[in-house]
Amino acid sequence: MPGLEDLRRAVGKLLKRSGPYEALVKEYVRDVQRALISADVNVRLVFELTRRIRERALQERPPPGVSRREWLVKITYEELVKLFGGDGEPEVKPRYTPYVIMMVGVQGSGKTTTVGKLAKFYRSMGYRVGVVAADTYRPGAYEQLRQLADRVGAMFYGEPGSKDAVGIARRGVEELRKRGAEIIIVDTAGRHGYGEEEALLEEMKNIAEAINPDEVMLVIDAAMGQKSYDLAKRFHEATPIGSIIVTKMDGTAKGGGALSAVAATGARIKFIGTGEDVDELEVFRPKRFVARILGMGDLESLLEKIERLQSVGEFEKTMEEMMAGKITFRTIYKQLHQMKKLGPFRKVLQMLPGFSAMLDSFDEAARVSEEKMKKWISIMDSMTFEELDNPELLEQRSRVRRLAIGAGVETSDVRELYNYYKTVKRMMKQLRKRKDILEKLSRLGKLPG
Repeated sequence: MPGLEDLRRAVGKLLKRSGPYEALVKEYVRDVQRALISADVNVRLVFELTRRIRERALQERPPPGVSRREWLVKITYEELVKLFGGDGEPEVKPRYTPYVIMMVGVQGSGKTTTVGKLAKFYRSMGYRVGVVAADTYRPGAYEQLRQLADRVGAMFYGEPGSKDAVGIARRGVEELRKRGAEIIIVDTAGRHGYGEEEALLEEMKNIAEAINPDEVMLVIDAAMGQKSYDLAKRFHEATPIGSIIVTKMDGTAKGGGALSAVAATGARIKFIGTGEDVDELEVFRPKRFVARILGMGDLESLLEKIERLQSVGEFEKTMEEMMAGKITFRTIYKQLHQMKKLGPFRKVLQMLPGFSAMLDSFDEAARVSEEKMKKWISIMDSMTFEELDNPELLEQRSRVRRLAIGAGVETSDVRELYNYYKTVKRMMKQLRKRKDILEKLSRLGKLPG
């Protein structure tokens, strides 16, 4: 994400720099200010935060074995966690069932898609989930939600053609309860954008009176930036049981503005949407979020995701092999299959301690497309056991030609796979060299991963 990604670069520059400590702090604080302002964080908040960072950096003394630069990273981490909502983590498991969630949001915020993501999230936790299509305002909302429900395995209720949103919501909740749904998510109509909150809150009130939801969730587009403050504040005042989902955190420079603005209201940010796919919804944990954007990794979050996909043992074994330097095409083959389950390699690397700080050096390797993965897997399916175990054999042109013909690809695709193997091998070698730095960071206390 532009802006917030610059924080990771600022940390990387700090750890590489040399010179008088006071001068390092001054330059680093300037980099942090630029990164946060470009991420649309309120200027007053930025200067308050960096003032605290500067004061603590110059006054506090790190514990034995930790350098002052590493301690400065920890200070930054702690202050950013405060900015984005503090130490607390939202409770996502319902206290009882059936549990009714009502979704509201500005039109275009990704609300209906988020209903599908939330249904998938709770399905993965083992709940029977039902969704109600009560958005009678936007053409196509009914069909979109019906398809999402089919895709994620959720029960569905809707009344195509009806404009009675309140009635649909009430009848839908009653019907899904009878069908055994443990979590019921009601999609409601949005409004045309920022500035029409009164109508949005009025509709929220009418439907809420009809279905008596256990929780009301407001969906906010990260692109709203600092404007999120007004909407979140009014929502939070209107419904003390409310929580918030910030969507489109993968493609906007204003994500920092939205998150910090919402946190400033005291409202609870419960989830963030990190992409278009139904799997790309994360519980918002400020500590982990900040750790990731600073390049410290989010290993715990990654392992949770892998566990849901029943791949923990496979993934750990692959990483052990790679850390030990035992990288062959067999390793790459397993890695690519795991990436297909986990999402883009870049996102996986951002969650791993040590890798995220190296992304700029290996940007090409970190941006492996789905299409490219399919070609590479096909190439490896055409390899002999000897080639799988000894990738350097691909230095031979005859082997490259044979594999290209066998996989139905170009010879350039085979060479690209071989270059990817060499890049991954080089990455792991550099990571092992950085082991001492990573061990120090892990001793800083309270840093996840």
